[in-house]
Amino acid sequence: METVEKVKDLVVDVSSTEVRLALMENHRLVELNRESTQGQSYSVGDVYLGKVKKLLPALNAAFVDIGDSKEAFIHYLDLGLYFKAFDTFIRELNPNKEKDKVFSGIKLGPVLGKEGRIEDHLQVGQMIMGQIIKEPISTKGSRLTAEISLAGRNIVLLPFAEKVSVSQKISSKGEKKRLEALVRSILPKNYGAIIRTAAEGKTAAVLVGELRSLIAKWEASWDSLAKSKGVKLLFTEYSKTTAVLRDLLNDSFSNVYVNNQKVYEEARDYISLISPEQEKIVKLYEGKQPIFDHFEVTRQIKSSFGKIVPMKQGAYLVIETTEALNVIDVNSGIRAKTSDQEQNTFEVNKIAAEEIARQLRLRDMGGIVIIDFIDMDTAEHRNELHKYMQELMASDRAKHNVLPLTKFGLMQLTRQRIRPVTEINTTEKCPLCHGTGKIASTAVIDEEIERKIADLVEEGNKTFTLRVGPILGAYLSRGFNSYVRKWKRKYKCKIDLVELADHSILQYEILDNKGKALN
Repeated sequence: METVEKVKDLVVDVSSTEVRLALMENHRLVELNRESTQGQSYSVGDVYLGKVKKLLPALNAAFVDIGDSKEAFIHYLDLGLYFKAFDTFIRELNPNKEKDKVFSGIKLGPVLGKEGRIEDHLQVGQMIMGQIIKEPISTKGSRLTAEISLAGRNIVLLPFAEKVSVSQKISSKGEKKRLEALVRSILPKNYGAIIRTAAEGKTAAVLVGELRSLIAKWEASWDSLAKSKGVKLLFTEYSKTTAVLRDLLNDSFSNVYVNNQKVYEEARDYISLISPEQEKIVKLYEGKQPIFDHFEVTRQIKSSFGKIVPMKQGAYLVIETTEALNVIDVNSGIRAKTSDQEQNTFEVNKIAAEEIARQLRLRDMGGIVIIDFIDMDTAEHRNELHKYMQELMASDRAKHNVLPLTKFGLMQLTRQRIRPVTEINTTEKCPLCHGTGKIASTAVIDEEIERKIADLVEEGNKTFTLRVGPILGAYLSRGFNSYVRKWKRKYKCKIDLVELADHSILQYEILDNKGKALN
């Protein structure tokens, strides 16, 4: 029996306030990323020039001001092997010096020992360069490392490092030697690199192009670093779109759909750099329907982010997130495939395991997760369920550990937590009754819309977009002589009816030809 290869699609929805990225596997939503385009956000990979605010000798750590309301945290072990080189670079760099000579002239010197003390290397008021490795979560600030790295698709660039290491997942010794020799030959002084698994088989031109772009990005931060010694953002990782492409792009990635020309070009340029043969997978979406509605992402978000998550044949999950841990309860509902209760229970637990593995990625749930599966009597089924959960979690990029079921039927697992859990409130206040429970009669909704169109035409507007929910849309456009057709003739105007899945029964909006709301 042939295994069906997963088809991965990335759907990118760009709006004025945020960029949302939906990763689909066989048209099923498995990951949802959001990147705000307003205000400052603190994301994994961002590099800051920060100021040491407080030393914590008991914890062998320090608090660092990076401009956030919550101070960032750095442990001694996160200072890195060549912290002294970074520290010297920050102190010596100024606008009057040739920056490349300052960088290449610094001696890496002895590495920091594992048993050192933070107070021997940091002092209050000192400026240090830090990279976020864990985003602010709850009351805690960002977690930093002073060992800066710039991740590409095929190579990770390491400023102030000596080593060139190759991924252990590349099995061919000849390929390892080729890649190491190639990268060593093009790395300038005081740079190291990690060659990632994706580099296997890549041409010299692709690797050289990516390495040069990473070096250029690092060196572009030097001007900002030299001009000011205050707290500031030096550079960010790539945008969320290109970061997702960098981490997930492989041969099974079939399409990237983007609804914004600028982001579309950015994604194409990035793919042409890291994997030129796949440049054509990026496609500009220009349909009238919102991109998330067209690919049924909106519907899947609404059905997947509630406290209760329905599954096949009546079974469902109840998901609770607390400060300490996440708890998932499995309920069988009314499902009964055979009269064998033990086999039924095992089947429901397997279905639940599939949905739980998806939910962990979708909500980016981290920390400790406790799963209360339905009790099974046989040890064989409990062991099979544990192995099945490990197989399902194998495709999860976050570090994780799945423990066997306890005698109480609980499965414990840990999942790397580097950002807050994604929470989307799938309930909403009724836009029509505003919580009162009473709305205007549905019989007069067409009259209300017609009155508004008449008023707007009188004001000089002639072209409208009428955005409504699917039920109201069907009501207004039904039949040959529909309401919309009558209004067009009566008021001699152009009306474009657009149905949106996230609009409630009688909710509607009237927009002008530039997309500005008129009602």
